[in-house]
Amino acid sequence: MPRAIWTGSISFGLLNVPVKLYSAVSSRAIRFRELRESDGSRVRHRRVAEEDGEEVAYEEIVKGYEIAPDQYVVMTRDELEALDPKKTHTIEIEDFVDLDQIDPIYFNQPYYIGPAPGAERAYALLAQAMSEQRKVAVARFVMRNKESLAAIRATGDVLTLATMRFADEVVPVEQLEGALGDAADVEPKEREVEMAKALIDSLASDFDPESYKDEHRAELLELIERKASGEKIVSADSEAPKPTKAPDLMAALEESLAAIKGEELSGGAERKPSATGKSSRSSAGAKNGSGTKASKSSPKSKSSSSSGGKSSAKSTTKAKSKSKAKAAK
Repeated sequence: MPRAIWTGSISFGLLNVPVKLYSAVSSRAIRFRELRESDGSRVRHRRVAEEDGEEVAYEEIVKGYEIAPDQYVVMTRDELEALDPKKTHTIEIEDFVDLDQIDPIYFNQPYYIGPAPGAERAYALLAQAMSEQRKVAVARFVMRNKESLAAIRATGDVLTLATMRFADEVVPVEQLEGALGDAADVEPKEREVEMAKALIDSLASDFDPESYKDEHRAELLELIERKASGEKIVSADSEAPKPTKAPDLMAALEESLAAIKGEELSGGAERKPSATGKSSRSSAGAKNGSGTKASKSSPKSKSSSSSGGKSSAKSTTKAKSKSKAKAAK
């Protein structure tokens, strides 16, 4: 049985529901130890003072906030504990909002909420009411001496909680102006937008979390097992995909659509897993979208492109010949 990491109650209005909080995720990250290469001896980190290189005991360490280079405001443990948020065991609901009003960038860590013994009826009542109203509760609570903002929602008969970032913790988009370059001023051609939307529609499907696997983790575990069995590993350089250049956008979009339509017409080939675990349909779109692989357009694709006029057909033909010439090189 899972162990609760927090106990308290959900409170809104005059309703008070005793609950327990359980972690909703389990980290599958592969962790390595640091070893000395010459003999495999374990490397440990110590707290050492920069001034004299002496190791410092934990009880001698205080916290300091740097206000200028090498100038600190020192805070004692008692001072910090006095400022700790008041330890309560209540999740105070402040608002009910629609889920689509919350940008996913605000979500942080997910948890399951379970009822405390004797609170099953009140818990079920809250879960059903929130589910039928399709509302998310925005609340505050204190866990591990830190006040957190949280979103509570009903997933079937179960309540879930996700801690949230406060607004000032999210970097404003305006601060990315230099990083975005001229992207905001570029206006794609209407024909390019329509083709891109058609490509998105052709790859659209229902979300199935089981179909997405951590391929890097699987490959890393396989590599560890091979090395553990004494196999000598020869590393291979990986080539990053080349970005599609602006003149080749239409050709890349048309070829991607043609490849996907070709799979659908062949029957049974759609979404066939490849050796890497990804669907062949997705990989076909990715390869053509990166401009690294060219494929022939189907008759259906050719006819649709020719309906845009002679000038459009000529420019498309030129773009295709350019991309094929590059691929041939």
